Amino acid sequence: MSAANARRGLDRAVALPRSLPDGDVVVHEVLADQAVDYARQEEVLSGGVEQARAIDLWLGRTGQRLTVDRLPGAAAYPRPYASTRLFTLTPGQVGRYRANFRFTGCACSPSWYYEDWLVHVSHGPVACGHFVHRQPDRDVDHRVHLYGGTVRRTS
Repeated sequence: MSAANARRGLDRAVALPRSLPDGDVVVHEVLADQAVDYARQEEVLSGGVEQARAIDLWLGRTGQRLTVDRLPGAAAYPRPYASTRLFTLTPGQVGRYRANFRFTGCACSPSWYYEDWLVHVSHGPVACGHFVHRQPDRDVDHRVHLYGGTVRRTS
């Protein structure tokens, strides 16, 4: 039960670095992984659009717009599909993506493991607190009930 509570609280108490790097694109990822007892692991990526590929996002530019897509992954549930458009940002905007996944090992290991993702993406420089203390300009929540069904209950 404590692991479930740790997963549920991922976006409630996010700590950010004291400052964000300057960059055309800044990505802040918070991962709660069952492999480390859901201890939050945070990473800040800065630079161009190629930085987000390390966390299974695809960023593209069309003029002044930044598109954010999730690349297909190896999740057992929800089932992986082709890349998914999450949102489009204009300069100065921030997007938030939340998702949870159930993974399996190889066919020789029928075990399950879980991950909960919280990702912020900024298009252009923003204040550090913008990720947590302000409502994002775009917000996509793909968290699901990991054992099937259509309703995910939140506390």
